[in-house]
Amino acid sequence: MHVLVVEDDARLSRLLKRLLTQDRHVVETALTAEDGLEIATSSIELDAVILDVGLPDRSGFEVARLLRRKGSQVPILMLTARDAVSDRVEGLDAGADDYLVKPFAYEELLARLRALGRRPPTRKAMALHSGPFELDETTRRVTVAGKPVDLSQREFSILECLLRRPGQVLSRDQLLDYAWPYGVALTPNTVEAYIHLLREKVGNSAAAHIETVRGVGYRLREG
Repeated sequence: MHVLVVEDDARLSRLLKRLLTQDRHVVETALTAEDGLEIATSSIELDAVILDVGLPDRSGFEVARLLRRKGSQVPILMLTARDAVSDRVEGLDAGADDYLVKPFAYEELLARLRALGRRPPTRKAMALHSGPFELDETTRRVTVAGKPVDLSQREFSILECLLRRPGQVLSRDQLLDYAWPYGVALTPNTVEAYIHLLREKVGNSAAAHIETVRGVGYRLREG
């Protein structure tokens, strides 16, 4: 794998580069968010980004958001000393695919990288339209009745899943599988909570197009 390590602890950065190189990975390193963004958005084809949250110039959360807004679909493994559930949720909502709390065992980091590498290739990005909704997968831009709406990573993914199957009833499990990485612990009301947030952000008129099918799931009304 071709891996970018964005970590401001120079000692840890050197250690990860040495260990990953020994395991036959090609490794790029950056000590700041800006350097990491420059490498990640260059012509280099990366297979994964290992991204520290506590960077000196801007947070790893912001870096992940910027990469997703620029259309990058490279898998992101986020590193942090924070182990609160709210921090993990923020990282995943920012666009991270997995989350590893420091201190960690190198063998676990390798296993998580392998899991990211086994994921199927990213679908070809496209523009999706239905009713008042327009979603551009390349730019990560969403408009409702022509007006831009700022959505979190999970809200975006839920709307994307609904837009891919307009008129079709999708279960909560289908939405969970689409919008969250495998293995993340979630409460039974997670989908309901994010649907509520999504409806609030798109406004009452558009929210009416996101229908609840009692006891089954949700459907995006066509037209």
